[in-house]
Amino acid sequence: MTLRIDITGLPAERLRFAASPLAELTAMLHVLAEPAHHPRLADWAGDVWSGLPPELAERLREAEFLWRSSRADFLVPARPRQTLAEELDDVDRIDDETYVTAALVTTCGSNRVHFAAPSPLADPAARERALDLAQARGALQEAFAERLLADPAAVRARVRQTLEECAEAFFEAAWRGAAVQLATDLRLKNDLLKHQGIGPALASVSGAVTLAPDGDSILVDKLQDNATAAHGTGVTFIPSAFGRPHLVAVHAAGWQPVVQYPVAEPTPSDPVPLETVTLRLEALAHPVRLRLLRTLARGPHTPGELADAWDLSLPEISRHLAVLRRAGLLTSQRQGRYVHYTLNVRETTALGTDLLAAVLR
Repeated sequence: MTLRIDITGLPAERLRFAASPLAELTAMLHVLAEPAHHPRLADWAGDVWSGLPPELAERLREAEFLWRSSRADFLVPARPRQTLAEELDDVDRIDDETYVTAALVTTCGSNRVHFAAPSPLADPAARERALDLAQARGALQEAFAERLLADPAAVRARVRQTLEECAEAFFEAAWRGAAVQLATDLRLKNDLLKHQGIGPALASVSGAVTLAPDGDSILVDKLQDNATAAHGTGVTFIPSAFGRPHLVAVHAAGWQPVVQYPVAEPTPSDPVPLETVTLRLEALAHPVRLRLLRTLARGPHTPGELADAWDLSLPEISRHLAVLRRAGLLTSQRQGRYVHYTLNVRETTALGTDLLAAVLR
C-alpha cells in the first residue's frame, strides 16, 4: 500500500527539507501519549510526566487525540518557521472549519475518516456523524469533540496555551538537544538534493520513501493507498529526533504534502523463542492480518470499525483477530458494549525493529 505524491513538473526548489519546532513538539507529545511505541525514549517520557504540573498533564490528556493515533494536519507545517510561536501563529490563521475538520479526523479514529462539505460545524447531520464516531472511540474523545464543535475558538485557544506551556515545561530543553542532530541531517539531505538529485535525497530519508521509476511521483509506504499532488505547492520533508519509527504524512485534500521522518537510529531488540517467532510470522503471513495490525497500531478499533474500514464481513474480521490474538500480537479491552483491539507493541518489538517500523509507519 502506497501514498503517491504527484510531482510532475515540480521544480527542484519546491522539494524542501526543513526543521519544524511545532512538528517536533507534537512528535514529543506522541511519545508521551504512546511511550510503548518508543521504548528507547521511555525514561525521557517518564521524567517529563513526573515533572509536569498536574493541570498541564490533565490538559495534555484531554487533547491527546490531536497527536496520539495520528497527527492533526495543522500540527505538521508545510512551511516550517524558526520558532514555535511563529508556527502557532500560522495555525491561528487557519479558519475554524478547516481546523475543526482536521481535529475531528484524528479524534474520531484515523485518516480513513472523512468529513466532506458541509462541515460538522455547519451541517447538523455531519455533526451527529462526528459525535457518533467520537463516541465509538471513547468517552474522552466524545467529550473533546463536543467541546470542539460547541466552541471551536475556546478549544483552539486552550490547545495553543497547552502547547506554549509544554515549551516551557520540557520542549525548549529537548529542542536544544535535538537541534544539532536535525541540522546535521538537513545538511546531508540538502547536499544530496543539490548535487545528486531527488532520488538519492529521498533514498536517504527512509527505505519506505522512493522516487517512482518515471520520476513523476514520490511513493511512501503507508497504511492504505492514497494519492495527492504537489503541483504549485511543493513537498516538505521534516526530520524528527523523536519520531522513530513513525513516518508521518500529510496528504488530505487542501493540504500541502508533508512528510515527517525519523533521523534517530533504532535500537536492537531482544530475541524471542523460535516457536513464538514461527507462530507470529504465520499470523502475519496473511495480507489482511498485516493490514489489520497496521490499522490497530494507530489506536484501538472495534471489530465493526475494522469491518467498515476494510469492507470485510464481521465474521471474517473476527477470524483474523482471533489468529492475531493467539499469536500474542493484540490486546483487547471492553468499554461498555464495545470491545477495542490494539497492537501489542511490546511483543511486536520482540520480533524486530524492521517489523515494528513497518507496522507503525
